[in-house]
Amino acid sequence: MLGLMQSQPLLISNLITFAERHHGDAQIVSRRVEGDVHRYTYRDAAQRSRQVARALDGLGLAFGDRVATLAWNGYRHFELYFGVSGSGRVLHTINPRLHPDQIAWIANHAQDEVLCFDLTFLPIVQAICGKANIRHYIALCDADKLPHDSGIAGLRSYEEWVGACDDRYDWPTLDENTASSMCYTSGTTGNPKAALYSHRSTLLHAYGAALPDAMGLSARDAVLPVVPMFHVNAWGIPYSAALTGAKLVFPGPGLDGKSVYEMLEAEQVTYAAGVPTVWQMLLTHMRPAGLRFSSLKRTVIGGSACPPAMISAFKDDYGVEVLHAWGMTEMSPLGTVCTLKNKHLALSEAEQMKIRLKQGRAVFGVDMKIVGDDGVELPWDGKTFGNLLVRGPWVLGQYFKAEGGDPLQGGWFPTGDVATIDADGYMQITDRSKDVIKSGGEWISSIDIENLAVAHPAVAMAACIGMPHPKWDERPIVLVVKKPGADVTREELLAFYQGKIAKWQIPDDVVFVDSIALGATGKILKTRLREQLKGYRLPGV
Repeated sequence: MLGLMQSQPLLISNLITFAERHHGDAQIVSRRVEGDVHRYTYRDAAQRSRQVARALDGLGLAFGDRVATLAWNGYRHFELYFGVSGSGRVLHTINPRLHPDQIAWIANHAQDEVLCFDLTFLPIVQAICGKANIRHYIALCDADKLPHDSGIAGLRSYEEWVGACDDRYDWPTLDENTASSMCYTSGTTGNPKAALYSHRSTLLHAYGAALPDAMGLSARDAVLPVVPMFHVNAWGIPYSAALTGAKLVFPGPGLDGKSVYEMLEAEQVTYAAGVPTVWQMLLTHMRPAGLRFSSLKRTVIGGSACPPAMISAFKDDYGVEVLHAWGMTEMSPLGTVCTLKNKHLALSEAEQMKIRLKQGRAVFGVDMKIVGDDGVELPWDGKTFGNLLVRGPWVLGQYFKAEGGDPLQGGWFPTGDVATIDADGYMQITDRSKDVIKSGGEWISSIDIENLAVAHPAVAMAACIGMPHPKWDERPIVLVVKKPGADVTREELLAFYQGKIAKWQIPDDVVFVDSIALGATGKILKTRLREQLKGYRLPGV
């Protein structure tokens, strides 16, 4: 027997329609590439999204055609999120921090028909336009800002392109499993592979992310997503914000500490989201000047493990709750968020901190388990390490064009992370499987080593990698960037580990460096570090 309820497909266009009808006067504020601050409402965004859809019709694009973006977080990018997907096309957000050759390869692999880009990225577009098979180039600017000597044939202004269309448009009724957007991941070996999201997966993810024990967004929040809209759709925040009617504050290209702080304060932001490197820049700007937050209450930190010192700084120094989160491109991206259970509220601050350092509990819709190398599931005791596998309605089933074959293991997606899960379901990443350090048959977490190093007052950044050892297989060393004007010796830093971790886990050496290479998503490039250390020998080996 089937239920007798209405059958309405879950479509991205429903989100912007809902926001227009029920939160039409809620603000969307953007710092533009032009330098000024733009303000309008969800009502305005919905109208212009329909104009985008009509403009795409005018280009003759078919359902399923790809529309790429090279853009910062801003209102025009937001309009493309809904105008492209809502009209049955596929939004393809490209990371501009990749090499132009790789961007051209990605655009061709995705078969992008249109590229919409901020003028910041004009040099990248000029570098790829002869290599990428893109038919239409749209600069996200006013007509009078359009560069006339760009060398890009047929280049058009977004405002001229969209402004030529009215907003009378009926969103098509699509199968909810229709592709809606795609993101290429750099977390795979070989060429990047694309996760192809559906309307259904995106809507379910938006619901899940907005839950109180996840991101907990509401119409009472002013949200600043520092995480870029080209990083897994800004962790789904544009969709969850439309679903809840939260005020959106887009930082544009201003991701430095000073610019972020100014936007937080000027717009009375209550909730922010970003990777640890961004928040480190913010705290570095605030501390010397004695600055405080007047409105910020919560921040979700993901992308890489958040150092304990950062969680403590936000909570103890500024009264801001840190929500530690974990996910990946193949998961749309949200998998877990670390919020306390009722029984934890009576624990001491120190005991609560032990929980907050974990990546957290699964959001409803995500199932997870840890397995050994033999595929056998391991216990949830908070101690046993295993390979982390996930499944769920917004988890990848296969990559675009079936690149790499079937990625699943018995219906579960292998994340490439090594983790523990405790009896309460709190998961903690201990390493990437390719980065885990195996010493004398035991695993050493590079993340623990890095977090302890960053807790030292003289350390700005740290990266831990394993180096070959004739007896122990591998031993950890830590590469350290000192804070400006600070000093610490190798011996002092190694002594700092004493009593904080087991003696056999303490690094064998400290290597001081001027900088540590970061990838396009802000993660440490450990492959690059290993290349730099070719020829290095552990002390006494």
